[in-house]
Amino acid sequence: MSVKINIAIDGHSSCGKSTIAKAIAVKFGMRYIDTGSMYRAITLYCIENEIVKNGEVNKEKLLIHLNKIQVSFHFNTETGESDTILNGKNVESAIRKHEVSSFVSIVSQIKQLRDKLVVLQREIGRKKGVVMDGRDIGTKVFPSAELKFFITAKAEIRAQRRFDEMKKTGVSFQEVLDNLKQRDEADSSREINPLRVAKDAIVIDNSDKTEKEQNIFILDIVKKKIVNN
Repeated sequence: MSVKINIAIDGHSSCGKSTIAKAIAVKFGMRYIDTGSMYRAITLYCIENEIVKNGEVNKEKLLIHLNKIQVSFHFNTETGESDTILNGKNVESAIRKHEVSSFVSIVSQIKQLRDKLVVLQREIGRKKGVVMDGRDIGTKVFPSAELKFFITAKAEIRAQRRFDEMKKTGVSFQEVLDNLKQRDEADSSREINPLRVAKDAIVIDNSDKTEKEQNIFILDIVKKKIVNN
């Protein structure tokens, strides 16, 4: 039986949005879309094409390139997850690098870019059965989503989780924490579609929750919603 609802998951950086979104998708046979990967892929493109230099985005140059940028997803049978494809190239590993993390918030502030991706994201969700995570899913992309979650956690805890993933890169914990706080500020204060809690979202602070505890709690909510929909 196909699922006839869309689920929006918003929240701060490194709070486990993608983890729970993937768990929901696997459990209920839904399609998972990581919108953050879309913005990361375009940020990577900007870095590679010198559209981002000295911490600033050349907006005019980005707009010239915008129609040349194609982002899609390909299911990886080895990992069981979707890989991000940028103009035909698998960039799943490249978009997770610290350099991309450092610039993704300033790139994602460009209105024309956000408009382009919102149109794509809405089209993906048109037939329902999608669980999508990001910063503005419940407030902008799917304001009528049948179920919305807002995930958060203390900054230091989120930074530690991110640092544990990036230890092999040589980046320090303080660098990760500073970057995370900068992204929080940029996401919450940007003029276009800032990070906000949707008025009908279920807010979950997972600072003191294990992944298993969070999954049990959220999956139960989703199950009840699907059954009653």
